[in-house]
Amino acid sequence: MSLGRARGPFSHPDWFFEIKWDGFRSLVRVEQQRCKLISRNGNEFKSFSTLNAAITAELKGQSAVLDGEIVCLDDDGRTQFRELLFHRGEPRFIAFDLLWCDGEDLRNLPLCHRKQRLRSVIPLRGERLLFCDHVEHDGEGLFNLACESDLEGIVAKRKFDPYLEHHARWLKIRNQHYSQWIGREELFEGERGGTPDVQLWQVSALACENTEI
Repeated sequence: MSLGRARGPFSHPDWFFEIKWDGFRSLVRVEQQRCKLISRNGNEFKSFSTLNAAITAELKGQSAVLDGEIVCLDDDGRTQFRELLFHRGEPRFIAFDLLWCDGEDLRNLPLCHRKQRLRSVIPLRGERLLFCDHVEHDGEGLFNLACESDLEGIVAKRKFDPYLEHHARWLKIRNQHYSQWIGREELFEGERGGTPDVQLWQVSALACENTEI
């Protein structure tokens, strides 16, 4: 599911609002005690073998497909992109959607039902596999908290939509003062002048897709 953009924060009773995590967007596929992390380009991340094993061990189910973000977190729960990129921190997977579970295709269910099912397969106090919670209605309040905490922003999702590209709306609302964008373009000289949350992400994610550790 792709992310569109909203001009600014808003509140609405038919929408869920989540933290925008700064990491590598990924699908998780768990089947027959084996976990794969699949990038937005459809390639397998090959540099997170420890995370793969942890997800398999912590998931409450035999098979599943999750949508979420690979991140590194500091002691206050804020994402640290450079720690993730340079493998200096402990990677975790924050799951925000469940597409398939133990043989059942959930993509046609509304988001509010998928989130309930997702909560049931994620441990309450997981070490590496974490649940992305949300607030209802008050997107402006969550956005203000995200900015106060120096987070990347928030994501708005219509809570009754299925997980189908042309039938759902997911919108990102960025914190324009997010400190971790400062200097990030210097990491990727070939991408100067591009959009940081699209092109730079693709370059850094590609490095992890093709690296085996």
